[in-house]
Amino acid sequence: MEKITISLLLFCALLLTGCSNSGAFLSGNQTILNLNEGNYTIAATNLTGESEAVYIFGLSYSTGFTVSTFAVARIEGSGEMYAEALENLWNSYESEFGTPRNQKLALANVRYDADILNLFFYTKVRLLVRADIIEFD
Repeated sequence: MEKITISLLLFCALLLTGCSNSGAFLSGNQTILNLNEGNYTIAATNLTGESEAVYIFGLSYSTGFTVSTFAVARIEGSGEMYAEALENLWNSYESEFGTPRNQKLALANVRYDADILNLFFYTKVRLLVRADIIEFD
């Protein structure tokens, strides 16, 4: 009985000292457009960027624009899902339209989607960021 209690306590301690990942891309930027002046153009629409992470013995959930994971260990991915997804979105823009040079670009209509697979011993999170890119004159 004593071995079971010690094993249970060790498992709980291991679970409590594992990975915790909670991220969000919260932006407080505000841009005011005057539509009748025509000071912008839509440079690209519906560009996407994604990232993925895999954890063992954990649970992941999404609350709309945030994804959180509580797990013992991450076995794939960097854990910086929002940074990776946005970097991949800009890489997608550059591969299609070239490297921006002296352009005033901004993201618009940013949307977040999360695809989560939760099993008791395995959780996989895929984050997708989709946005339009606006270029200002």
